[in-house]
Amino acid sequence: MTSGIRFDGVTVTYGSNTVLDNLDLTVEPGEVMALLGPSGSGKTTALRAVAGFVRPASGRVFIGDRDVTALPPYKRGIGMVVQQYALFPHLRVDANVAFGLKAQKVPKGEIPGRVAEALEMTGMAAYAQRYPRELSGGQQQRVAIARALAIRPNVLLLDEPLSALDAQLRSGMLAELARLHRELPDVSILYVTHDQVEALTLADRIAVMDKARLQDCGTPQDLYRRPRTEFTASFVGNANLLPVTVAAKGVTFEGVELEVPASEAAPGATATLCVRPHLVGLGPGPNPLRGRIVEVQWRGSTHRLYVEVGGHRVKADVRELKETPALGTEVTLHFAPDDAVLLAAGVNDG
Repeated sequence: MTSGIRFDGVTVTYGSNTVLDNLDLTVEPGEVMALLGPSGSGKTTALRAVAGFVRPASGRVFIGDRDVTALPPYKRGIGMVVQQYALFPHLRVDANVAFGLKAQKVPKGEIPGRVAEALEMTGMAAYAQRYPRELSGGQQQRVAIARALAIRPNVLLLDEPLSALDAQLRSGMLAELARLHRELPDVSILYVTHDQVEALTLADRIAVMDKARLQDCGTPQDLYRRPRTEFTASFVGNANLLPVTVAAKGVTFEGVELEVPASEAAPGATATLCVRPHLVGLGPGPNPLRGRIVEVQWRGSTHRLYVEVGGHRVKADVRELKETPALGTEVTLHFAPDDAVLLAAGVNDG
């Protein structure tokens, strides 16, 4: 069976409440697709529909070329890792990893080799005889991933697998997951997260979810550099979203004319200007904006300045300043025309 996942108009309801609304999405064989969105956006429901834990009210789910909508979970050929690890506390690591193989009735003689292979792949071979309670959180998560990989799935489902880990462990596990994907190029991975860094780091493409619907989908670079909606701009990375009016040559913001990439909107139309904070400079330059500093945050290598410009707060991430500017200081910010993206005002749905 080939890998890959396809949602064909999948809707999931709980009573009168629609928790996933008409999802059309394809995860290509060997691709890592992140489902990114806030709590209640429908991302975990979509993953559970692939796993077979929820039944769509309408639409179909395909794994490879097989319609699995009506199949029970154990017949779908999937591996799954959840946030809470879900290891059996009374079983040693090797027995935890072997559990899925026994459930699939893999011949007894094959099981030790498959367990050893999965533990080696996740760097846990030396811990085979330990109990889960003797492992750190990060090690337990590696065992959970090893258990999912031992069955050699065509599809790997990861449901917020790193959210219970601290920041340093999370960073290390992200690198491990990226390495695993390079070693398993044929496995399709569906990765649910609300953490934009995880999605940007790991995914080939990101599907942005909100209010039970797919809002946007594209490569991390496309969604970050050229978001199509205000929601995508604010959820994938950090953004300044400024209300502007389209002019003959650019836009106007609080009476200031700004040069931005050409827009299809007619002069006089309202729009939203998106500029990432790290692309806003301090001092004179193109598209100058005068304002006063209302907040300063030191972030180690950078200072984030909040500058009030005509009643709107503009964020600028600048290299660490030797002297922190005083609140109320008048400053000029600037940004390059090509660093701005013009969005149709109020466009929040995909």
